[in-house]
Amino acid sequence: MPRAATAPSPIRVLIAKPGLDGHDRGAKVVARALRDAGMEVIYVGLRQTPDDIVRSAIEEDVDLIGLSILSGAHMALLPRVVKLLKARKASDIPVFAGGIIPDEDARSLRRVGIKAIFGPGATLEEIVTTARRLARPRS
Repeated sequence: MPRAATAPSPIRVLIAKPGLDGHDRGAKVVARALRDAGMEVIYVGLRQTPDDIVRSAIEEDVDLIGLSILSGAHMALLPRVVKLLKARKASDIPVFAGGIIPDEDARSLRRVGIKAIFGPGATLEEIVTTARRLARPRS
């Protein structure tokens, strides 16, 4: 009797709101879209430190991290997440971000390792497609 093929594991995405930003509607909408697209979403919520985010990502064995930031602290917080991932030997976990991020800052963030940045007007389809492309392969 042939062995049944096992379904591939779903992409695991951690969604977080770094810093003191208290507005999480967008993060929840993105989390729902990713979940509806078949991904497993771990939403860790508001007011997360970069350390909290990286610790949760490693503990949850995620394939991807999505950060939503509207507070204006993106140039301090997002590079710190990337730096901590490297320090903890987890730099294979890609990071994407969304929020109000000026183009010049977005270019700088890409240079330090943020893989994709979504601003106002980005579609959920665009975010889902990018998340699938960025997710690290499961071993």
